[in-house]
Amino acid sequence: MTDPVRPSLDELGRVLAEPMRLRVLRELLGGTPLPAGALAARIGVAPSTVSSHLARLAAAGLIEIEKVGRTREARLADPSVADAIESLLRLSGEDPVSSLSAHDRRTALRRARRCYDHLAGDLGIAIADRAIAEEWIVDHDGSWTFAAEAGTVGSALGIPVTLTSSSRPLVRPCLDWTERRPHVAGQLGAAILAGMLHAGWLRRRRDDRALTITPRGRDHFAGLGLASP
Repeated sequence: MTDPVRPSLDELGRVLAEPMRLRVLRELLGGTPLPAGALAARIGVAPSTVSSHLARLAAAGLIEIEKVGRTREARLADPSVADAIESLLRLSGEDPVSSLSAHDRRTALRRARRCYDHLAGDLGIAIADRAIAEEWIVDHDGSWTFAAEAGTVGSALGIPVTLTSSSRPLVRPCLDWTERRPHVAGQLGAAILAGMLHAGWLRRRRDDRALTITPRGRDHFAGLGLASP
C-alpha cells in the first residue's frame, strides 16, 4: 500500500485560508461522518456552498467522501488531519459568546467532547490524570508509554477496553484545546471513549461534537472519583 500523495505546503495554505473550510474541518473533528446538509445546518450556510468546500478539501486529501445510500458523507481523512486542526484550535481563542445557546454549547464542549475518536475536555483530562496516578501511563517528560494491561484499565473503569494490533501508537498525549493540558489519545484513548459510549455513560449530541454525560454516567464517574461537572 502506497502513501497518499500529500499537497504542497503552499496548496495547504490556500485550502485552509478559507474560514468556511476550517469550520467544516472543525465540525468533522468530532469523528462522525456528516453529509453536506448536516454540515450546512451546523455552520449556517446553503448545502451547495458546503459541497463546493468539501470538494476542495477532498482534492487536498484532508477529508474523504463516501456514498452511503443516496447521501454522500464526509469525514476527516485520518488522525493526522485531526491533530493538525486541534493544533490550530490551540493557537486560537474560543468563539465569542453572544447568546444563551452559544454559552451552553461552549460549556458542553469544555465538559466533554470528541476529539476525533477519543475523549477531550474536563472529563478527558480527569481520565488522563487517573491513568498517570494509577501508573497505567508513564509520563517521560511529555512522552507517554502504556505500562498496564488493557484489562486492568477496563476493570478499574468498569468498561471493556480492547486494543488491536495496529501501527497506531498505543497511547499518546493530545494537548487539550480548551484546557491546555493533555488528554489520552491513541488506541487507548479511542478504546476508552468507545467503551463509555457503549456503556451509555456518554451520548453524542446531534448539533456539535460535545458529549452529553448521562445520569448513569454521572453516577458512575462520581463513584470513580472523576470530575463530572
